Order: sequence, then C-alpha cells, then structure tokens
Amino acid sequence: MKNSKPEQIRNFVLAGHFGCGKTTLSDLMLYKSGQVNRLGKVEQKTSVSDFRPEEHEKQSSIYSAFMNCSWDGNHFFFVDTPGYPDFFGETKSAISQADAVLLVVDASAGLDVGTARAWKAAAESNIPRAFFINCMDREQADFPGVLQSIQENYGATSCIPVTVPVGGGDSFSSVLHVLRDTEIPDDQSEAVAKYKEALMDTIAESDEELMNKYLEGEELTEAEISKGLHEAIINADIVPVFVGSAAEDIGIEQLMNGIGNLFPSPLMGAAVKAEEGEIAREAEDDGKGFVFKTISDPFIGQLTLMRVYSGVFKSDSEVHNVNKHAKERVGSLLHLNGKEQVQTETAGPGEIVAVAKLKHTGINDTLAVKSDAKAIAPMEFPQPTLSYAVYAVNSGEEEKIGAGIGRLADEDPTIKFERNKETQESILSGMGDQHIQNVVQRLRESFKVEVDLRTPKVPYRETITATGTAVYRHKKQSGGHGQFAEVHLRLEPLVSEENFEFANEVVGGNIPKNFIPAVEKGVVEAMEKGPLAGCRVINIKAVVFDGKHHPVDSSEMAFKIASRYAFREAMRGAKPQLLEPIMSLRIMFPEEYMGDISGDLNSRRGRIQGMSREEGMQVVNAEVPLAEVFSYPSQLRSITQGRGTFEMSFERYEQVPSNIARQVQEQAAKEQEEE
Repeated sequence: MKNSKPEQIRNFVLAGHFGCGKTTLSDLMLYKSGQVNRLGKVEQKTSVSDFRPEEHEKQSSIYSAFMNCSWDGNHFFFVDTPGYPDFFGETKSAISQADAVLLVVDASAGLDVGTARAWKAAAESNIPRAFFINCMDREQADFPGVLQSIQENYGATSCIPVTVPVGGGDSFSSVLHVLRDTEIPDDQSEAVAKYKEALMDTIAESDEELMNKYLEGEELTEAEISKGLHEAIINADIVPVFVGSAAEDIGIEQLMNGIGNLFPSPLMGAAVKAEEGEIAREAEDDGKGFVFKTISDPFIGQLTLMRVYSGVFKSDSEVHNVNKHAKERVGSLLHLNGKEQVQTETAGPGEIVAVAKLKHTGINDTLAVKSDAKAIAPMEFPQPTLSYAVYAVNSGEEEKIGAGIGRLADEDPTIKFERNKETQESILSGMGDQHIQNVVQRLRESFKVEVDLRTPKVPYRETITATGTAVYRHKKQSGGHGQFAEVHLRLEPLVSEENFEFANEVVGGNIPKNFIPAVEKGVVEAMEKGPLAGCRVINIKAVVFDGKHHPVDSSEMAFKIASRYAFREAMRGAKPQLLEPIMSLRIMFPEEYMGDISGDLNSRRGRIQGMSREEGMQVVNAEVPLAEVFSYPSQLRSITQGRGTFEMSFERYEQVPSNIARQVQEQAAKEQEEE
C-alpha cells in the first residue's frame, strides 16, 4: 500500500443509477483485496461506504465515499458515488478528478438516467469509461437486452464485452473471459467468437506494428493483446463491458483484474487544464494537487480532500494555496476507507488524500509545493432545481441558520443560500426534495436549529406597454428655506438588452444640469416598487423633458421627490403590466413516461420547445413559469418513479395571464394592508 509507484495507481469512480449495486460492489472489492476483514452490508448498516446515520436510515448513498485497496500489484483509489439525482453534484465532482469511470448497470433494470448523466460527465472530462452489468443473479436479469441497449446508445463497435455470463437469474453461476477462456459452451461459442474478433480488430488498430502482424495472420502475444487493449481503452476506441453479481461475488475478480490491467495510470491522461494553460502529469515534479471536496469530521474537524496530479506531497510540511496566495501547514496525510483514516508519509500522482485543519483552503483551490505553480481550472457544479423560503421556528435563530447552511454549502456547492431583497425571504436552493431535506436534517442534528420551509414568493416584475406622461410639482414651505421642484416626465416601453434608459430633453435651463442626476436617481428609486403589486419595474425609458426650479428653494432632494411621484403617475397612464419569470427546463427520463410528462407540463402552463433522445433517454426542452416549477421536482419523481431528472435556468420575463395577475395584485394589496 505504501510508496506505490504512479504506474501502479488506478484512480476511478463507481457511478450509475441508484439501486444498481455500486455500494455492494465497493464493499466487496475492499473485502476481496484484504483491506477489510469483514464484508460490509448496506442492509445490516455495516457498509464501509454508507457509514453515516442518514445513509443508514435511507439505505442508500447520499455522499461520495472514498476508498483504497491493493490488488494484484496495483493500488486502487476509488469513489462510490450516490446514484440518486438529488446528489449528482457529489458524483460530478468525483468524476472530474478521476482517471476512469466504471458505470454500474442493473441487469434487470437496464440503463437509466443516472447512467446517462454519469456517462455525460465522464465524456466532458474526456476520461475512459467501462460498464459493469451487475445483478445477473436477479430473476429478470437480461444480459443480451442490456448489452444491446448499451451498444445502441454508446456505440456498437466500441462497447464490447470482455466477460460474458454463464446462465442468468437463479442459474447464473460464472463468467467467461472473452480473450482468455478457451472452454466455451456450445450455445455461447458464436457470440464469444464475435466479441473476441471485435476486440482483436480494435486492439490491432491501436498500433501499426500490431496491425501488420494481425493482418499477416500471426498470433498476438498476451502482452501485445494487453498493451493494445490498454491503448484502445485509454483512447476510448473500446468501452469494455464486464458482467457479474456483486451480491453473489461472481465475476468480481475478473472485473478487478480488468481495472488493474486496463484502466490508465494517473500519468497517462491528458494534461490537466489550468486557469491559464495546462499542467503536465509528472511523477518527478513539484507537488501539485486539487481540492475537490471538504468533509466535516466530528472528531478532527474539517477534512480537505485533494487529488494529487503531479509530484509528491509530504506529511508535516508547508504547502501553498495558489488561489488564495496563502501558506498552509500540512500535518498528516490521510488515506480514507469510508470513515476510517490511515496516515501516509507521502502522496503522489493519482492518490486521493485528506488533510485536516487547513485554514484557508476550500473546494476548487490548488495546493502546490511551490508558490508560483499554476492554478488548476475550477470544477463546474450543476445548478439547483428546487428552492424553499426558510423561516426560523424559534425567533432569533436566523443568524444561526445562516451560519449552519453556510458551513454545509462549503462542503456542497450545489447548496445555495441567499437573501432575496425583493421578496424579503431567505431562499435555500438545492438539487431536489431529498437534498433539501438532508440539509434540514443536518441543521437539526449538527447545529441544533429547526427551520420551517415554505414555497417562495415569485419575484414578479412590472413594465409598461404604452407611453405615459406626468407633471409633478413638489412644493413645501416650513420656515426658512422651502422645497420646490417641478418635473415633466415621459415613460416609454423599452425593448433592448438594458432594463432601463434615462434621457434628458430639458432645454433653456428650466431644470439646471446639476439637478438632472437627482431626477434620474428618483426614477431609479421609484422603479423598485411598481403600482400594480409593488414589484420592480423593468424595460422602460424615462425622459425628463421639462420642469421648473426655484433659485433658492430647489435642491437635489426636492427634484428626487418630484421625480418619484412623476414616475408613479406616468406609470399609471402607460398601461402597466405584470411580468413573471419564465424558466427553461431540460428534462431527461425513460421514454415510457412521455405522455405523463407532457400532460403535467401542460397543466403547469408549460410549452414544449423540442424533443430529442440522448443516451437512451427521452429529452424534453420546455419553458415553464417559475410559479409552476416549485413543486415540479417532487412531481417528476412521482411520475417517473425516481427515474427522471431535470436542469433549469432562467430564460426571460413574460406577461402574466390576466386571471393570475389579478390574484397576484389582490395578494399584494392584502399584504400591504397587513403591514
């Protein structure tokens, strides 16, 4: 385990849809390698990977778990990632720092949204992929059907079995290695021969010398086959497909051998993208690593997880945070197996290590032995899809709630928390109901605060559809100097990328130039609350075209007050309208739910903009008002039985239907009366 050479390191991620057996596979690999002396079980709450209380409660992964073990001369650093869509941020960050991804697929359920999203994340990171068709012992296991689906969606010529099952369901007993096993049952000989030919063709194409030898009919040696297969996988010419059952420990040894023999070492990948240029992957270089996750450990405090890309880091040393231009003291370097931590003296390329109690370092920071190292390009996280307004159950705990959520957001950047100045609500956003409820549970258990979640208020906007003018004279006498200003204001609809324009058409000095900025400031302040529902006004051009002043009583304050009132009067005559935010949704789900998805979108005033297929999933692009989206995550989960997911972004503001606008105005008037 200690002092493994970079060539012996295999850094990979287990990814896929929830329920496909990733955690069972992780526990089994640790047990078979001798890393643990007892096989962990999810259902018995003894899993090395799912060790947190909330994971015990849900019987599924919520967080990425980091493991390592030695196998056949190699050392594996691997991550068991959650398959539930709400926690995809964990999966994406782990994939972005891996050298390969093993996509685990349930042999009875087949491809699902979790598979598609993990494949896409791996493709974006440009790293090799492999499939493991798990659960072949299940009654509905269908290896030919799942393999066909994989090949149809990810490439018939590239996705080739390396192992194949003998039997299925209750009769599943073993696996055959396509290239190594010679005793093949008659009923499988034709299929195995086809897979072997496809593998050999691609292996030969990986090297000109091998190609010539292959075409001349010469037998390739085992070393040549292994080398060619290795090259083909690294270049993504082959996506190897393994098969087995983690629950029954069938085919796992062949899988682990395949990982060791075929997955790339950390020195083989492309150069690492930096904020400027690239960083080479070199063993004999100054240490450079990237922080991709932090964990709050109940005993140690904050643990910072780093992927090493080049050189060597040493315990009890000083390093530099390149992003923050700060020095950090590294005490112990820790290898993780779930909650277990083992100290290591050094960490080299490909290794994932944890460092305790760093003062300045967070996610997306680069640590380096030398201060002049380049900063590695930051990760991009998926945007939240669900928001709630957060209220303290006990008064006076608002700051405590904000601090607690801030701590959680430091660990998980897909958690967003902000104060909406328009609606005066604190908004918590996450990837779905399960994600948000997990935040609430952690606030309760770790920070001892209770929160009440409510549907957020919609930040509506107001605008005008016609030209409106108004004249307002502000005159006040209260002894001594008085206040005087008269503003003639015209409002015009504005259709441009800018929400507001201001123009001065005053001639003859009726309003001195030094008071014009005060007029504009008064208009801008008045735009914060429109006449319909007290919402911010957008898309207008305000023109001051005349006015009057007094040589003694006029002031900036007087003109600001006059322009505010002139604006309000002009708005009323300019046919004001209420606008609502329209969101763009990209929904991914199995095709059999298309009818239900379409019907639900129609009921939400949604408009389907287009449909396509992506990696075996139906994809619908739609536009839906924000007011109708707040309940969509839970409804989508209900419709698709947890097999659907979506991404969301703001598109534009659009006129609110008259019946809904009337309701919004009535509610706004009621709230104003209560205040």
